[in-house]
Amino acid sequence: MDFYLKDDFIKLGQLLKAANLVDNGADAKFEIQSGKVLLNGEVEIQRGKKIVKGDVIKYKGQEVTIK
Repeated sequence: MDFYLKDDFIKLGQLLKAANLVDNGADAKFEIQSGKVLLNGEVEIQRGKKIVKGDVIKYKGQEVTIK
């Protein structure tokens, strides 16, 4: 799936919600801090991590490419 940024970046937790990968911010926080989210092939545990164009997020078998 492609996700198109409206600004220069989006925070990882916000992205998971905006891409409908989680239901709410609490779920996003738990999933990220549990090490279940990959950013460019590496586990990312900071929910405030800035996600920019070109980044690839993987979560539960789904891949989101940031455009």
